[in-house]
Amino acid sequence: MDQAQAVVIVAAELRPFLRPGRRGGPVPVAVDGTTSLGHVVESLGVPLTEVGRLLVNGEQAAPGYRPRHSDVVRVEAVQRPQQLTSARFVLDVHLGTLARRLRLAGVDTAYANDAGDDALIEQANAERRVLLTQDRGLLRRRALWLGAYVRGARPDDQLRDVLDRFRPQLAPWTRCSACNGALSPVAKAAVASVLPPGTRRTYQTFSRCRTCGQVYWHGAHSKRLQQILNAAVRTAGTGR
Repeated sequence: MDQAQAVVIVAAELRPFLRPGRRGGPVPVAVDGTTSLGHVVESLGVPLTEVGRLLVNGEQAAPGYRPRHSDVVRVEAVQRPQQLTSARFVLDVHLGTLARRLRLAGVDTAYANDAGDDALIEQANAERRVLLTQDRGLLRRRALWLGAYVRGARPDDQLRDVLDRFRPQLAPWTRCSACNGALSPVAKAAVASVLPPGTRRTYQTFSRCRTCGQVYWHGAHSKRLQQILNAAVRTAGTGR
């Protein structure tokens, strides 16, 4: 007796998650009447955090639906921009550069370079932050309230992806890139003792982190960082 099968059609945006041999078109999958649709989709390599609507024979279905023989399943990508009550994030240990750039853009971004998976999930849940990662296994953890896969190998591409997906409100140069604390203007005289001699001579406007005390000024690196932010905003279609 032939094994029962369903056919899964994965949206083009999600096909990079599939094995190379499955990216060309519909994917036949074995069904047993007990395995959930969500499990079937994740077994193909697609995290449910990246999935929008699930359609079975043209009708919307929940991840708990149990596919049957001859079902035709369509897996749509999550719609962009993805609506959030508050765009707050926590990033895994491999996304440190992205974390700094999001902070420079004024986005509330938690990051620690020694945070384990359990700690990341606990913080995401407790503080209602979206966990950003490129670890698909982490996104499949049932305890996680909300996560997202970050696309791109380069930090510039990753920044564009996050801004395009979530469209957070931007407020450049208002957060500390080291600790995520808020920056406040500070008089030059108040920080003169910690400034390099060249900086004391050249710059007049400064800010300081309310949390860790780090001092900032718009030095030579600021132009490059502003270019990165501007390019990401233009590409993502995000307003400041």
